[in-house]
Amino acid sequence: MSRKQPQHLARKLFDSDHELFRDNVRRFFETEVMPHHERWEEQGYVDRDCWKKAGDAGLLCVTMPEQYGGAGVDRLYSTILIEEAARLGASGPGFSLHSDIVSNYLVNFGSEEIKQAYLPAMARGEKIGAIAMTEPGAGSDLQSIRTTAKRDGDEWVINGSKTYITNGYNADVVVVVAKSNPELGAKGTSLFIVEEGMPGFSKGKRLKKLGLKAQDTSELFFDNVRVPASRMLGREGEGFIYLMQELPWERLMIAIRAVANAEAAVGWTNDYVHERKAFGKTVFDFQSVRFKLAELKTEVQVGRVFVDRCIESVLKKELDTATASMAKLWCTEMQGRVLDECVQLHGGSGFMLEYPITRAYADARVQRIFGGTSEIMKEVISRTL
Repeated sequence: MSRKQPQHLARKLFDSDHELFRDNVRRFFETEVMPHHERWEEQGYVDRDCWKKAGDAGLLCVTMPEQYGGAGVDRLYSTILIEEAARLGASGPGFSLHSDIVSNYLVNFGSEEIKQAYLPAMARGEKIGAIAMTEPGAGSDLQSIRTTAKRDGDEWVINGSKTYITNGYNADVVVVVAKSNPELGAKGTSLFIVEEGMPGFSKGKRLKKLGLKAQDTSELFFDNVRVPASRMLGREGEGFIYLMQELPWERLMIAIRAVANAEAAVGWTNDYVHERKAFGKTVFDFQSVRFKLAELKTEVQVGRVFVDRCIESVLKKELDTATASMAKLWCTEMQGRVLDECVQLHGGSGFMLEYPITRAYADARVQRIFGGTSEIMKEVISRTL
């Protein structure tokens, strides 16, 4: 932890219950995640036992209704989970995607049968969720996906492949984006649930990445996978609409992570420059270093205020796509700038993986890519001009 906690404007989002939850989250990550994180980075995935412990601790699917195993709380609790993981550099467990993206699709668009079949087990950490959108030839442009789903009686037959799928290696439940009517473009997109063990469903190798090395990322293959018609989410042809409805929160989650991680990086760097000596004094004693840290702290604070305002909008169900895109664009670009400067202030140590700043630097690079690239965010924002 930082030797001196950054002094920022007081945040008014959280009450005492939220802060108690934050203490529990931080304790869990410090005791159940960080001691194993380096090993998970080596093996390329998080042990399933950690998922079950997180479920036992009530840290999975917290916003989900209580009747399905969640806590039925607001998204401030999800915010706390994202922030604490980012502050500790716990990039391995894909809890947020499982809890705040995959489970949301099931809660919002799934039948009662689907909810009962998967959600309680997901809340317990017994089933791990993933969402399969990206393909080798389709990233941010989801309308270009080529995976197909053809109706055959009471089943859908899915063919295609997906790549860069977070939680793909561990996944038991996968929300698959497929074209049920390719001729209709976006209006022919539907969502399906594919389970581990279904004939024709296979997982490729775990992909080796620049960062997020403990978070399993895999290819997924669908070879005539027969999915019961009851495992379609919502209505046929409305999958793209469902994806667009969930995108603002998904993009804000990335912005929340960016700000919390950048804030932690400034803290780590402040510690380092106070301890490191050069030319008979600490590195912090150089005015150029102090001024650079002042700039970085200011950038983080600007991001913090904007993101907190967006979170308020989420709680009121008022966050729009353009504003969420602004948050993701600005905060992830800020995170990149801040972490790059923090690595520089660490000198040679900033290139060594034993330091948290180095791992965070590698982990952060994808923030400007997934959830829609920075270029796509600019395109979305420009449509409001």
